Amino acid sequence: MRIACVQVCARNDVKENVADTVAWIRQAALGGAQLIALPEAVDYLDADFQRTRDYARAPSEHFALAAYRAAALDLSCWILVGSITTRDADGELVNRSMLISPQGDVVCHYDKIHLFDALPGSSSFTESKLYKRGARAQLWDGPWGRLGFSICYDVRFPQLYRALAQAGANLIAVPAAFMKITGEAHWHTLLRARAIETGCYVIAPAQCGHHYGERYSFGHSLIVDPWGEILADGGLEPGIVMADIDPARVDWARTSIPSLGQDRSFDVAVGV
Repeated sequence: MRIACVQVCARNDVKENVADTVAWIRQAALGGAQLIALPEAVDYLDADFQRTRDYARAPSEHFALAAYRAAALDLSCWILVGSITTRDADGELVNRSMLISPQGDVVCHYDKIHLFDALPGSSSFTESKLYKRGARAQLWDGPWGRLGFSICYDVRFPQLYRALAQAGANLIAVPAAFMKITGEAHWHTLLRARAIETGCYVIAPAQCGHHYGERYSFGHSLIVDPWGEILADGGLEPGIVMADIDPARVDWARTSIPSLGQDRSFDVAVGV
């Protein structure tokens, strides 16, 4: 199965963001991609939290989501919307990933569990001041096998990925808007580690470039195989990368290193 990652530089003009993204989706579909993955915050990025709150809509009223659903139906492909800013059933803001079928239906969603509350260098972004935290890991069975969901900062919490793999995931998505400073230090290493630890393919569509003020994203959308080999790297500019995945590669990696079934309980002691 051929998978594509779309790499974009979203800002606070949702119509421009959507038009750019749909153009890349179309190009990926023409290149034979059956599952097309978009980055985190693919619809909208703004330094102003109040403008972001004003922008957020319920899924049924969401301009960007409607456009991505129409693209999936028109091109007869699966689209993983890395995340959009939307509202849950209680009206609270969530950073939500959604999977759209070739029929244009939203078949599954995941709300980001680990919100980015960090101070890397001179940049800071306290995501929990804007979004409600998710509380449930999520998987979906598709033609590629079982897909595990995650978003960006989740990648620093390996227990989530181990749980997804032990629940049967053979493909894990890590859509991101990874900051440039932390991306340069950790992005490739973290994603390769998550693939190696789980024996899963990892697909990581990413934001790139300058969004506003001091906010820069690292880019380098990646597709990583279950042995930690990088199959595709999106570099620094908007565009698409594609790779073919083979479920047999997952079986081979997990047979070679069968660590998913070798957990042991233990105590933790301090001192002698």
